[in-house]
Amino acid sequence: MSATATLPTVRGKLTPQAPLAPLVWFKSGGPADWLFEPKDVDDLADFLRDLEPAIPVMALGLGSNLIVRDGGFPGVVVRLGKAFAKVEPIDATTLRCGGGASGILVSSTARDAGIAGMEFLRSIPGTVGGFVRMNGGAYGGEVKDILVDCDVVLRSGERKTLALADLGYTYRHSELPEGAVVVGATFRGRPGASAAIQAEMDRISASREASQPLRSRTGGSTFKNPAGHKAWQLVDAAGCRGLMVGGAQVSEKHTNFLINTGDATSADIEALGEEVRRRVKDKSGIELQWEIQRVGKPE
Repeated sequence: MSATATLPTVRGKLTPQAPLAPLVWFKSGGPADWLFEPKDVDDLADFLRDLEPAIPVMALGLGSNLIVRDGGFPGVVVRLGKAFAKVEPIDATTLRCGGGASGILVSSTARDAGIAGMEFLRSIPGTVGGFVRMNGGAYGGEVKDILVDCDVVLRSGERKTLALADLGYTYRHSELPEGAVVVGATFRGRPGASAAIQAEMDRISASREASQPLRSRTGGSTFKNPAGHKAWQLVDAAGCRGLMVGGAQVSEKHTNFLINTGDATSADIEALGEEVRRRVKDKSGIELQWEIQRVGKPE
């Protein structure tokens, strides 16, 4: 797809050859052919309906769990802005959340409304759209435990509400259709005392701070935990703590995190991940699966 392709008219913002590195946590990778920031759901639905079907579409949240390869993304990246970031209680235990709302906003709104069970979202650096797509989870909770349904705009431009059962959730995976953009979700918790909810959020924050390299350019958990194992222990046992490829390094603080030490390319980061996978397989016989999404084309 060329940046001169004729794209549908939009009311939001459409940027050609948009740099993605500033928008992802690793701060690496090439540009998107186009970056689309829709004004509202109608704008997104009309755009996807009229967009040439062969052009790939990818939604981008906070960019925490993502490697964008150095050749960039050949298609349209959709980023949901403020219009999609609202969170409001709809009854005593239920929140209606925009697809662009952060985990921090969702969990703090739940706290203020006396809704327990969503504290774990405080610890996941991402947006509702990404949580729903990946069945995001941490600290004993995951999205399948709280999701009632979600609203999506399909690649065809059609809008649909999908119930929990429609998403086929497994560990860090859903059956959400390719190119679909999650524009909203309904989460249901349970009644709780705001002070107790805040205490749990504080406990989670302190635990993350103590164990994860939060001030580094990282992508969060790199590999899924295999059944009966912890990925970080397998990586550590294979001697990978501190291992480097180019400017990419396995974190000394938490071995299931990769870090851009300053000038790593996305190729460095991905190659390091593959080397870790190879060493773990040699040492333990276990094949680690990527949790971080890798998109785009090599340079």
